[in-house]
Amino acid sequence: MAYDDTGPQAGADALLLVHGHPFDRTMWRPQQHAAPGHRVITPDLRGYGGSQVVPGLTTLATFARDLAGLLDHLGVRRAVLCGLSMGGQIVLEFHRLFPARVAGLVLADTFAQAETEQGRKERNERADRLLREGMAGYAHEVLDSMVSPATVAELPEVAGHVLGMMLAAPPEGAAAALRGRAERPDYTPTLPTVAVPALVVVGRDDAFTPVADAEFLHDRIPGARLAVIEGAGHLPNLERPDAFNDALAGLLTTVREGRTALAGNVTES
Repeated sequence: MAYDDTGPQAGADALLLVHGHPFDRTMWRPQQHAAPGHRVITPDLRGYGGSQVVPGLTTLATFARDLAGLLDHLGVRRAVLCGLSMGGQIVLEFHRLFPARVAGLVLADTFAQAETEQGRKERNERADRLLREGMAGYAHEVLDSMVSPATVAELPEVAGHVLGMMLAAPPEGAAAALRGRAERPDYTPTLPTVAVPALVVVGRDDAFTPVADAEFLHDRIPGARLAVIEGAGHLPNLERPDAFNDALAGLLTTVREGRTALAGNVTES
């Protein structure tokens, strides 16, 4: 796996940022230095960016185990996990498999429900198309849904970055992820079991995962916060990074304060 590992290392709180489809770790550039005092780890998922491309089918569980292996490699036992879109579903799967390794959750522009029969059919057909035609046609078609029309007009450099990531994605890796997501389970039963600070973020104008999907998560995760980012579509961390970073900073503060309070209670006892 290709990855960036920035910030203080020894003894620092870790933040793991998990990108969506069909992107790479560069989608987190505005967040890499937005968490002072934290070790920020941004990997390319298998099949994307500089990581190994494995054709076939890549399940969310495979992605989650890859991330656990990366944390093992880096000597990180627990981390705050932040995932956007497909990355959010990978984070939910990581929490299902390794709850003790999760210090906090950020679920951005994602949803928890299982894939539908129609969705399964469409994802597999899209995977077939990417293998047949490459990424260009798909990337240009979905750009206006990935980011809001206002972003395309006002922030052409952001829209250009998003398009560039999609065009650079290896079709075999993207197709394998689509086939894996077609088999996505229902994470709804796991939401009430989240026992760490959680933040749900969504762009107000997200066409793929609307605000209702974020509210579904927020209503079922105990104590979760909800941040709706105005003027953003599916990628609020890139479209409105200041607002996204403020919400992220609030979650990280809550995690740190909770750990400090717990340590104080242990000391007092």
